[in-house]
Amino acid sequence: MTETTDASALLLSRIRDVEDHPEPGVMFKDITPLLADPKAFAVLSDALVEIAEATGATKVVGLEARGFILGAPVAVQAGLGFIPVRKAGKLPGATLSQAYDLEYGSAEIEVHAEDLTATDRVLVIDDVLATGGTAEASVRLIRRAGAEVVGLAVLMELGFLGGRARVEPALAGAPLEALLRL
Repeated sequence: MTETTDASALLLSRIRDVEDHPEPGVMFKDITPLLADPKAFAVLSDALVEIAEATGATKVVGLEARGFILGAPVAVQAGLGFIPVRKAGKLPGATLSQAYDLEYGSAEIEVHAEDLTATDRVLVIDDVLATGGTAEASVRLIRRAGAEVVGLAVLMELGFLGGRARVEPALAGAPLEALLRL
């Protein structure tokens, strides 16, 4: 068994399925057992740091809310800046926003525009790539702020929801790395 296979097995073993959450018919992938296990959390952080280093990122963007939990330790460990992308109305001061469509409705995310510059190479980190709406909007938002997106890294990709097909055009050739593909 390879090191990558061992890491994947460990990570997958610490993700709990929760039926009918947040609504009937949805199988929620709960990462809190993974976060509670220091070895599994370290393995996850180390894998994401490797991706950050391979992309030459200068900053990590974490998507609200679990992207904050995953992205912040990666930024610290890799010696990079961390930028939170938040739901609209959560950041004080001047922000740059990006609206996007959801399956039923729309949403908006924001970033402090002054936190990103034309010299920044940004790795976006989140826990799950599902339909890809938030990830796609974040890539567009980062580019509008003037920074370069060098990749998107997620703990897990729910392939049956088609998020990769939605976000890859926005990535324009930057890599999409999923540690687990479910």
